[in-house]
Amino acid sequence: MAGTFTINVQNRQPQTQSFYFFQQPSIFSGGGQAYSNSLFSQVLASYDTSGAVMTFMVEQNYHAAIQQANSMPQVGMPSGFASASRAIELAGINGGHSNDSTMASVNPLGLSAPVSYQGVQPGAFRITTPGFTPPSMYNVGSAVSTNGGIILSNFVVAYPMNNTDCQPVLKFYVQTGTYMPGAVINFTQASIDAAMVDFTGGHSRCNVTLNADGTTQFQ
Repeated sequence: MAGTFTINVQNRQPQTQSFYFFQQPSIFSGGGQAYSNSLFSQVLASYDTSGAVMTFMVEQNYHAAIQQANSMPQVGMPSGFASASRAIELAGINGGHSNDSTMASVNPLGLSAPVSYQGVQPGAFRITTPGFTPPSMYNVGSAVSTNGGIILSNFVVAYPMNNTDCQPVLKFYVQTGTYMPGAVINFTQASIDAAMVDFTGGHSRCNVTLNADGTTQFQ
């Protein structure tokens, strides 16, 4: 079983607060604009009156994902509906063999078992999309395993007959507000004054406290 990245949140403000979590968009090659989804959202009572702590956990592995959509991504709306995902490896920095590529299908929707493929960007995985005709629309990108399910974290709108390389970034954010899991957020706006936890350095746990004066403390 994979290890987990864990973020524990305390709310030291006197009033109840809503929080949501999201991930920094991956570095995409072969796609258009990158979008981000909310991963988890919950209301948290004041720690001083309740002792409550919110825990967000993400498995330490990578998932490629494809999602069917009806329209271009819109902030506050679900990014799509039916989806498929595969655990996948990243291409080696110095070459080497890894199962870093998967082939998408759209009828039925799915992803093939990952295999090794030449030319994938180092530190990335590849999703190859088949031909399809508008108005059919699909999102492809990086998913995470959290809260017992797999959710599309960040993505691009797929092109037909195309290779999309996706290099995940292990930086997660906590922000006040409410976005249901799977809803599109404006990453640029949402990340302003958000608490950012960077797991690229090797640690796997962080405690975040929202202080009464609005500042954020890490431990």
